[in-house]
Amino acid sequence: MINSTIRMVAPKTACLYGWYHKNGKLLLVYDYMPNGRLDALLFAKTPDNKPLSWDQRYNIISKVASALNYLHNEYDQRVVHRDLKASNIMLDSDFNARLGDFGLAHALDKEKTSYSEVEGVAGKLGYITPKCFLTSKAAQQSDVYAFGVVLLAIVCGLQTGTRIGEFRFLVDWVWSLHREGRILDAVEERLGDEYVVEEA
Repeated sequence: MINSTIRMVAPKTACLYGWYHKNGKLLLVYDYMPNGRLDALLFAKTPDNKPLSWDQRYNIISKVASALNYLHNEYDQRVVHRDLKASNIMLDSDFNARLGDFGLAHALDKEKTSYSEVEGVAGKLGYITPKCFLTSKAAQQSDVYAFGVVLLAIVCGLQTGTRIGEFRFLVDWVWSLHREGRILDAVEERLGDEYVVEEA
């Protein structure tokens, strides 16, 4: 038997319809997303894997930004997602992005924008703002930082933990290119010249 759940109906988020738990195994029932997870499409560099077009990437970024804005500013409570990353973004049949996996999400009162994490900082290394490690606070700004990392991953076609030369994280590599005036070198090579310079 699948248990129904109260779901947050939010634009550009994956709706959780129900769950099933038996023998220590948990199954979550979401909307069907035929194009799967963003990370699987973005980072699989196989010959038969055609790269996402610039328009598709731009659309994905816009939809995720809209979902995050809804969680932070338009929902009944302010919600800090705490686990925004490429593997938690699903794509429907038209490559529209849906933000999912609210397992680490935390709802705040409307007047608050952060809360203290007593059990330590949650999320994936590389997507967590360094400030979280100093303050032990999860905040809307933490989600915004993670969104920036996702944006870089989408534009660069690289995972955040990809070692590039001396750089351990994607953010550090892109900052170094920016300082050298070579920021467009970060755009994924498989796109060639098929991107809008002003948007990159």
